Amino acid sequence: MTSETFPELGRETLQRLGRRTMSFVADVGGLGVFALRTLYSALTPPYRWNRLLAELFDVGVLSMLVVCLSGAVVGGVLGLQGYTTLTRFGATSGLGPVVGLSLIRELGPVLTALLVTGRAGSAIAAEIGTMVATEQLDGLRMMSVDPIDFVVMPKALAMVLAMPLLSGLFIVFGLLGGYLVGVSLLGVDGGSYLTGLENSVDFSKDVVGSFLKSLVFGTLVGLIATYRGVTSAPSAEGVSRATTATVVIGSVTIFV
Repeated sequence: MTSETFPELGRETLQRLGRRTMSFVADVGGLGVFALRTLYSALTPPYRWNRLLAELFDVGVLSMLVVCLSGAVVGGVLGLQGYTTLTRFGATSGLGPVVGLSLIRELGPVLTALLVTGRAGSAIAAEIGTMVATEQLDGLRMMSVDPIDFVVMPKALAMVLAMPLLSGLFIVFGLLGGYLVGVSLLGVDGGSYLTGLENSVDFSKDVVGSFLKSLVFGTLVGLIATYRGVTSAPSAEGVSRATTATVVIGSVTIFV
């Protein structure tokens, strides 16, 4: 390896970094324009009520089973681990606040968003990507129908509306799971569990904050899933990459 090789390697690294940076900036700009177009379609007629209801069923109702079951399991695990820790300090009466605040403030919105991203977000990206590959979106444009208004907007709006409701279900079942494990199995006093939970949770800070988090997560996942679907390559490989990118980027965005 000669001394001239190192400058060449440095130049290639800088070029690669520059290309990736430009691609990232272009992607973010494209997503911003896409979000504005989707918002404009949601606020201007015609309103696609039937399609919105159908998408709400796909995103919300079909996700209820996995969300509720996961919420009950997570709540039970929180109750078990919280009891194990609090027993060392003789503070088992604080199990209700531990489970409740953990679920309402953080775990409920975050885990719900991750579950919905994996189940519904990936399905949205795959469906739109398949429409791109089979030229269905081009067919809509030939008939003077805007794909953003007819396909994208109902799916993204359904995600925004369903996410807070699913998060609420996750939290309710999580509290129930924590109650069953803590009170029914481990012998914590049920009155102290519920009283501590009621006294520790503040509606304006905790519940409203959790709702706003879910709303933001739903907006991000809806936009990412639909954008990746619309911009996917018109091939089976492109659909696969769009689906994978939706889950990966959506999950990382939620955590960030």
